Amino acid sequence: MVMAPGRDGTPRGDGRKRLSAQDWADAALTAMGEGGLAAVAVEPLAARLGTTKGSFYWHFANREALVEAALDRWEQKSTEAIIAGLASEPDPETRLRKLFAEASALAAVDPLEVSLPASAGHPRVAAVLRRVTERRVDYLARLFAELGFAADEAHRRALLAYTGYLGHTQLTHAVPETLPAGEDGRRYLDSVLDTLMRAVPDSGKSGR
Repeated sequence: MVMAPGRDGTPRGDGRKRLSAQDWADAALTAMGEGGLAAVAVEPLAARLGTTKGSFYWHFANREALVEAALDRWEQKSTEAIIAGLASEPDPETRLRKLFAEASALAAVDPLEVSLPASAGHPRVAAVLRRVTERRVDYLARLFAELGFAADEAHRRALLAYTGYLGHTQLTHAVPETLPAGEDGRRYLDSVLDTLMRAVPDSGKSGR
């Protein structure tokens, strides 16, 4: 007997998991990572998820709503969750080192750090990139301030650290052989952070 589909588009009685809005958002993020924003299309995503378009329309009014939900999901996973995970560490230097280790490891397997900026012409992508960039740089600046740098210098070093991270991420995906791997890679990141945390002698602006 053929079972009628459930209200979310998933057939009842076939043992399959009922899909949530988060399932669709995660699938959209995977598609974005593989083919950019243009890869987010309802029918191919439904096929990937093993469901029908009815499931999509149960959760979202249109494709733009799905794109927005996917971008919100990326913002939460790639930024807010990482920052929240560091909250229990009292030492700012340890937090900074853990942050770079975790963010670099995540970026190495997440193509969205590279593919999303390529879609920055889309207003929703531009908005989330602006929010994420400001949040990340502000958090870095706070860490450098906790290390003893004056506000302006802390912000300058935060920008330098973040642009370094972006460059490292780009190389990881484009020409990974140019970067040291394994233990050498960890030592390299430590040396970068050592440089960023080093006070400028007699600068009169900052110090640790």
